[in-house]
Amino acid sequence: MSDLFPPFEPERVEPRRARFKSIPFRLIAPNLVTLLALCLGLTAMRLVVEGRTETATICILVAAALDGVDGRLARMLKGTSRFGAELDSLSDFVNFGVATGYVLWIFVLHDLKSFGWIIVLTLACTMALRLARFNVMIDDPNRPEWQKNFFVGMPAPAGAITALLPVYLQMIGVPVQEYGAPFVGLYILFIAFLTISRIPCYAGKTLGARVPRDMVLPLFAAAVIVAGLLFAYTFETLSLVVLAYLALIPVSVARYRKLEREHAAATAPVAETPAG
Repeated sequence: MSDLFPPFEPERVEPRRARFKSIPFRLIAPNLVTLLALCLGLTAMRLVVEGRTETATICILVAAALDGVDGRLARMLKGTSRFGAELDSLSDFVNFGVATGYVLWIFVLHDLKSFGWIIVLTLACTMALRLARFNVMIDDPNRPEWQKNFFVGMPAPAGAITALLPVYLQMIGVPVQEYGAPFVGLYILFIAFLTISRIPCYAGKTLGARVPRDMVLPLFAAAVIVAGLLFAYTFETLSLVVLAYLALIPVSVARYRKLEREHAAATAPVAETPAG
């Protein structure tokens, strides 16, 4: 019974309760960027319901840009973590699978009735499958270094940006909503297929790591031109970027096959010549 009611000892120093260890801000900053992107994707769903399709589209585009920032920020600050990787994948699924599909549904796919909704489900599910495969391949220790410059299938942010091409065309005067629902449905299924395919798409992860000195000023000039075009001719520029990206996929495939052959030749065992 003495253990249940210990005597009160005023002068006894009680041990301090263990507190959670503080977390460096460099580990938190990338996750804040990811959460901001998630908020933009969810807000896009509200905006498209309110009839503000243009603003909803821009929200998803900004979320895609932030998705490219959070990973690089984590690597730059040495703040990568398993938690951040899982949060990033969940955010990508919501932004580029659910929100993008919902925007397209409200925009034009609802004209196809149940078939349009099946297309939305297909896009969302293929995004989930693509992200799950990406997470598994990250942990592959036998993956050659050169393969890290390529995505297996179209990445989720690029899939969302290209899937929104019908919206861009509508904004520049093409009557997609009036006549193009069946073509939009087939186009979205094509993009969904690309996300889960084995087609290699250039990742561009090494871009910006080292820039030749003589290319610095041209790079600045190109950045100014692209920014000016995006601000002045937003949807025209986005349409051209998407078409150019799709056209360059065969080039990426050819480059991947070439590197694959070179790697196979470099790692092939050398045949021993018989003694004469």
